[in-house]
Amino acid sequence: MSMTSLWYATGPAGPALPQLEESLKTDVLVIGAGFQGLSTALHLAEAGTSVVLLEAHEPGEGGSGRNGGQVIPGLKDDPDTLDRLFGEDTTEFAGSTATVLFDLVERLGLDCDAERTGWIQTGDKHVLIPALRQRMSEWKARGADVDWLDAGEMAAYTGSTRFKGGWLDRRAGQIHPLKLVRALTAAALAAGVKICARSPVTGLTRKGHWVASLPNGSTVTADRVLTATNRYTTPELDPDLMRATLPANSFQIATRPLSAEELTRILPHRTPVSENRRVGTYFRIGPQNRLMLGGRGDFADPQGPARFAMIQREVEWLYGKGLEMEHYWFGAVAMTRDHRMRIFSPETGLLAATGFNGRGVALSTALGKRIAEHFLTGRTLPMPVQKTVTRMPLYGLHRVYGTLAIDYYRLRDRLDR
Repeated sequence: MSMTSLWYATGPAGPALPQLEESLKTDVLVIGAGFQGLSTALHLAEAGTSVVLLEAHEPGEGGSGRNGGQVIPGLKDDPDTLDRLFGEDTTEFAGSTATVLFDLVERLGLDCDAERTGWIQTGDKHVLIPALRQRMSEWKARGADVDWLDAGEMAAYTGSTRFKGGWLDRRAGQIHPLKLVRALTAAALAAGVKICARSPVTGLTRKGHWVASLPNGSTVTADRVLTATNRYTTPELDPDLMRATLPANSFQIATRPLSAEELTRILPHRTPVSENRRVGTYFRIGPQNRLMLGGRGDFADPQGPARFAMIQREVEWLYGKGLEMEHYWFGAVAMTRDHRMRIFSPETGLLAATGFNGRGVALSTALGKRIAEHFLTGRTLPMPVQKTVTRMPLYGLHRVYGTLAIDYYRLRDRLDR
C-alpha cells in the first residue's frame, strides 16, 4: 500500500520549469498553477497578452492534481435557483463548464485520459429522490442531455444495489487530473506564458502597477493580477483570502486493478458517480482499471492508511469485501457556508476566485476562460464580484466545529429513510 496518489503513480513528468531569479514586467500576473490559473493564463496568451504565472511549488501540487477527476457541470444550486439569484447567464455558464473543458481538451489535443462517459448523482434513501428528480428536470428543461435512472437501472450502471434512483448527466465525464494539469502547463508554455515553479509570492503591493515580491528578492510588475491559489492560499500571500473558505479534506483510495469479470459488473460504462448524502462519496474507474473512491475525511491531515478506514468501509458497503486497497491520498477542498464560489476584487486590477466546493475540475477550468475574457473585453463574470474579502467566522476553530458538523451530518444521513 502507498500514501502516494494514483495520479502521481501513473502520470508523466511535467515540463521542467525554472525558478524565478530575475525581475519581470508583464500585462497579467497569475499566481497559482492549478486549473484556474493555467486556464486563465493560456487563454490570455492565445489572445496575445503577456502573462507570467508563478507557482509556489510545482503545477498540480495542490487540489488540481489531487482531486477525483470527475468533470461535473453545474454549481451546487439548481438552475431555477441560479436564475433567481444571479440570472440566466450564470445558469448558462454553470451548465456549460464540462463542455468548455472537453472542448479545450479536444482543441489542443491534451493528453489527460478524457472520457465523456457522463456522470451519475445517486440517492440511497427515498427521502433524497424528489430533490434529485427536480434537479434533473430543471436541467432537462434547459436542453441538457439528462435522464432519470430507477433502482434497477442504477444497479446496472453502478454494479451496486444500494441506490433507490438518480440521474444521468451525459454532459459530464472524467479525466486524469494531474495529466490535465501537466498538459495545460505545456500548452500555456507553447502559447507564450512565462511559468516559474518554486516561486512563492510573499508580498503584493500596488505602486501605480501591481508588484509581486518573492523571498529571493525577485519581483513581477503587472497591470493586473489573478490570485488563483484557492484553498492553498498562504497567509504570507493574502491572510484574508486564506480565511475566506474552510479547508475540508477529501480522502481518496484506490483498489488493486479490477479483474475483467469485476469490470463487467462494477461501473461497466465507466460512468463516475457521486452520492447525494450530506456526507456522500464519489467513485469511478481510474488508471490501471482500479476502483477509486473519495469522501469527506476529518479536518486533521491523515498520517497513514488507518485514517482512511471510514472511506474503505464505503467500498465494502457498495461492493462487499475482497477489493484490497493499494493507494491512499488526500487533498483540501475550499468550502463556503452556502456552497457558492466567491469572486473578489478588493482593488482595481486585482481579482481572486475561490470556494469551488468540490466542483473545481470543470468549474475552475471554465472560469479561467471567463476570467481571461473579462480581462480582455470586460465581459461580466458569472458570479457577483465582491469588493471586500470576507473571512469565515471563527476560522481558527474550523478543525473543531468542522469535525463536529461532519459527525452531525453523518448521523442525519444514517437516520434518513
